[in-house]
Amino acid sequence: MAFSTVLSGLRRRGRAAVIAMTALSLVATSAACSSADPADEVVLLTHNSFELPQNLVDKFEQDTGKKLKIVRSGDAGQLSATVSLTPGSPKGDAVFGIDNTFAARPIEAKALEPYRSPLATGGAAEFAVDGAEDMLTAVDRGDVCINIDDAWFDKNDVPAPTKFDQLTDPKYRDMTVLLDPSTSSPGMGFLLATIGRFGDGAEDYWRGMIDNGAQIVSGWEIAYNQIFSAGSGHGDRPIVVSYASSPAATPGTSALLDSCFAQVEYIGVLRGAANVDGAKQLVDFMLSPEVQAALPASMYVYPVQKDVRLPDSWRQTAPVPAWTVTM
Repeated sequence: MAFSTVLSGLRRRGRAAVIAMTALSLVATSAACSSADPADEVVLLTHNSFELPQNLVDKFEQDTGKKLKIVRSGDAGQLSATVSLTPGSPKGDAVFGIDNTFAARPIEAKALEPYRSPLATGGAAEFAVDGAEDMLTAVDRGDVCINIDDAWFDKNDVPAPTKFDQLTDPKYRDMTVLLDPSTSSPGMGFLLATIGRFGDGAEDYWRGMIDNGAQIVSGWEIAYNQIFSAGSGHGDRPIVVSYASSPAATPGTSALLDSCFAQVEYIGVLRGAANVDGAKQLVDFMLSPEVQAALPASMYVYPVQKDVRLPDSWRQTAPVPAWTVTM
């Protein structure tokens, strides 16, 4: 099977998934966004993995006098599609969770309102999208990497892989779950990691993974929490695409640090938002020291602002990879 054929198949399935999920997302967000006075509420569209401590949500509301409504809209790819399909008539005021693999979609669709936060000079500006620095503001970074359930390998007396080019070995047949690059941002990140690592040999790598029984699913939540053996669903596959920081949340796992793509997540103001001022206040708030310090524990990502101390445990369980593929 040619690499182009593999990707074509992924794209076909991805389009159908995006269309279906987008339709559901638009219905859900439409029902969720019926506020009497838009100026009193800020509606944040985000992905399913977004988490912020309630005390910080309360702080934003107290500081601004505005209610924060969080509307989750699938994976980052689905979120990007939802935003890109409604330029000028958004279902929210701000969007968080579009990353550097999908940023071109809403930018080219003219779905974003320019805004440059004065707090971005504290580090976020270094991760800005080239040529569209005012459209999206970096909030966090997380390196997409292969994760291993070391406890599973110990229990089953199988040597765990130490490099991700070993995953095509027959001894790891039917053990890996990957993410569809057309619907999942970490899935796209891993695809780019294989291209950055193997170059023209990426075609052979993907062919080898598929021939070795790798399973491909639409998003991270399904892969990690349902199919990965160390996830909350206690699935049957001990190898998964996740993040370098994931082992900090899942004891007994580790990341293959030679397989990583540098992913950056952004927040932006939506063009045509009912509450533009509130959306800008939310952008600033996401760069505040309190929020940046909370990101490792709440979403297991690295903050983009400088001088934010990581939890001490991360030095052992979630070290920053020394080598990554970048856009």
